[in-house]
Amino acid sequence: MLGLFGSLNLASRSLSVQQEATAVAGQNLANVNNPAYARQQLNVQTSPDLQTPVGNEGTGVEAISITEARDALLDNQIQSEGSVSSSLTSQQTALQDAETYLNEQLSASSTSNLPSSDNGLTAAISNLFSAFQGVATSPGDAAAQDTLVAAAQAVTQQFNSISSGLSSVDSNINSSITSDVAGANQDLSDIATLNQQIIVATASGTTANDLVDLRQQKLEDLASKVNVDTSMQSNGALNISIRSVGLVEGGNVTNQLTTVDPGNGQLLLGSSGGSGTIPVTGGSIGGNITARDGALASLQSSLDNLAGQLSTSVNAVYEPGFSSKGATGQSFFSGTTAATISVNSSLVANPATLQYSGDGTAGDNTIALSLAQLANQNISGLNGQTFSDNYTETVGALGNAISSVNDQVTNNAAVTSMLQNQRASVSGVSTDEEMTNLVQFQKAYQASAELITTLNEMLETVISMKTV
Repeated sequence: MLGLFGSLNLASRSLSVQQEATAVAGQNLANVNNPAYARQQLNVQTSPDLQTPVGNEGTGVEAISITEARDALLDNQIQSEGSVSSSLTSQQTALQDAETYLNEQLSASSTSNLPSSDNGLTAAISNLFSAFQGVATSPGDAAAQDTLVAAAQAVTQQFNSISSGLSSVDSNINSSITSDVAGANQDLSDIATLNQQIIVATASGTTANDLVDLRQQKLEDLASKVNVDTSMQSNGALNISIRSVGLVEGGNVTNQLTTVDPGNGQLLLGSSGGSGTIPVTGGSIGGNITARDGALASLQSSLDNLAGQLSTSVNAVYEPGFSSKGATGQSFFSGTTAATISVNSSLVANPATLQYSGDGTAGDNTIALSLAQLANQNISGLNGQTFSDNYTETVGALGNAISSVNDQVTNNAAVTSMLQNQRASVSGVSTDEEMTNLVQFQKAYQASAELITTLNEMLETVISMKTV
């Protein structure tokens, strides 16, 4: 039989267990607003029983471990969705920045009916050909010539401004990639350090719940920058890699991430242990690269081609013409890209040198009329489209890209929210539940204390019997 002293030990163990359970509940309540925290619980079991003549007699309860409520599958899904979410958000930001510099009202639903801003390139191109028509209507009129030169300058300035804006977007993306690579390397270093601590704790037979929580937070932050692959080891460490490039093994960072310039100033992702680039699609790094080398590169290329075709087509018609003084051979535009196109400086200085005539006579408008008619001509270098239609398609493509990524951001947010709610139901701390547990542990503690009081009175009785 346990006897009185054995029963005291039973009650003492019960007090200790209830006290430890209360401490765990208190820890949960203290971290109720900590998003990285996973709810902990005290695991208990019946202590070894004692064989007696009347049967096995219980010896109470003992605490065996403190575990946290984590679902590895949910954690992995949230990590993956977080990487996708960050990628889409970065793409969205980059494309919307480009939209700002276009100064156009984008219509993603119809590339053939694009609303335009009064100050955008669409209006500027239209004004240019209207100005050519104005010169054709009033050949030799100085006001019409001044209007044409001003309209041409407005077109080139729009091209220059958009190109400069897109270059700024590219520069911002490169800066963001550089910053994210630095942040990712810090996360890798922190995870390796946490791995070391978790390995030591695991080897000693203790739990490292708080360290695991912090590591998961660092991992999700890393995934928001770049998509990674993870592998859990038996010693509790988490190995990390990207496309078979090892980054963290156990407690060591085996490779750091770097930026790589392939020669065009457009930074890509690399590693300290290799000279090549790492293909990456997820995280903010992947999203920025996708936007820059995809929709934005296509937009810049289309704008350069449009500027080049406009310059070449106008010059081909204009150069054989004659001014009112009989001069010929002057170019209307110089430059063949959106960044370099400009109006001939001689023409800007003196609009009267405009070569609007086909034969040099003052009243002839052949060249001006042909230039005006370019507005409705299908240009082979623009896939058989007019200048306005080509630009409409170019801007509409950006509108479609923005609409698509907006839809994906919305859908991803819904999935992420669902996963977060599922994890909260598993790992989150419920204030009501913990308060209920506290009452339960308190009552159990009081009952154990009452048992000790009773046993103490019984011992006093026994002792008093011995002294009688």
